[in-house]
Amino acid sequence: MRPSVLTVAGSDSGGGAGIQADLKTMLALGVHGMSVVTAVTAQNSLGVQGAWELPADAVRAQYRSVVDDIGVRAVKTGMLASAELVETVAELIVATDAPAVVDPVGVSKHGDPLLAASALDAVRTRLLPAATVATPNLDEVAQLTGVQVESEEQLREAAAAVLAYGPRWVLVKGGHLPGDAVDLLTDGTEEHWLRAPRHDNRHTHGTGCTLASAIASQLAKGQTVPEAVFAAKEYVTGAIAAGFALGAGIGPVDHGWELTRGTRGA
Repeated sequence: MRPSVLTVAGSDSGGGAGIQADLKTMLALGVHGMSVVTAVTAQNSLGVQGAWELPADAVRAQYRSVVDDIGVRAVKTGMLASAELVETVAELIVATDAPAVVDPVGVSKHGDPLLAASALDAVRTRLLPAATVATPNLDEVAQLTGVQVESEEQLREAAAAVLAYGPRWVLVKGGHLPGDAVDLLTDGTEEHWLRAPRHDNRHTHGTGCTLASAIASQLAKGQTVPEAVFAAKEYVTGAIAAGFALGAGIGPVDHGWELTRGTRGA
């Protein structure tokens, strides 16, 4: 059977990030994507115009409906919006025998808040300890730990600060630093540095969601954490290179870049 992967995240009406990006990534990587919607956003290439979280009971019911019948080989979390939803999802993940990739989404690509400030403590104490891999970007590291990263050398400090909250592995994404796109994956003992050329393309909406979903997809196929992260980095680098204009603002990465590579310009 094709491995099943569950995303627990918000909906992006523009289709570039959130649940929509997660499911496109899972399809591209050959797994069966399933979803638990935590929030609905009114969102386009210019930003987030509105967001409405779902009740915790609705999130719990979606999760149980899918996992109890179909089962799951990996779980990925994204936008959780509130402390109540963070706690609910953390409780569900802990009780599920599958690796969990936690993308601690705090703000959108455009700087719009997607997590209540009152939920940060729940992320630290409930969600991160449930994570097989946590994938914060530098803004999220600062938000969660207070560590401000301004150079590649500080990625170790950032990783240690996140690991202190209990995830088995952390992938600190250094994409906001100048130069090559450099990330650090570590469990506190092993270190893996991931480097990729920086592509001159502003259309990068959905990058974080896509990377976390790609990691979950590869874990579901039986890869180790380092193998899954390296494969996911390669996939998302190609998706960024192929990102395309959409609307009047920042367009999305191309989740199907490997499928459409030979048909562009047709």
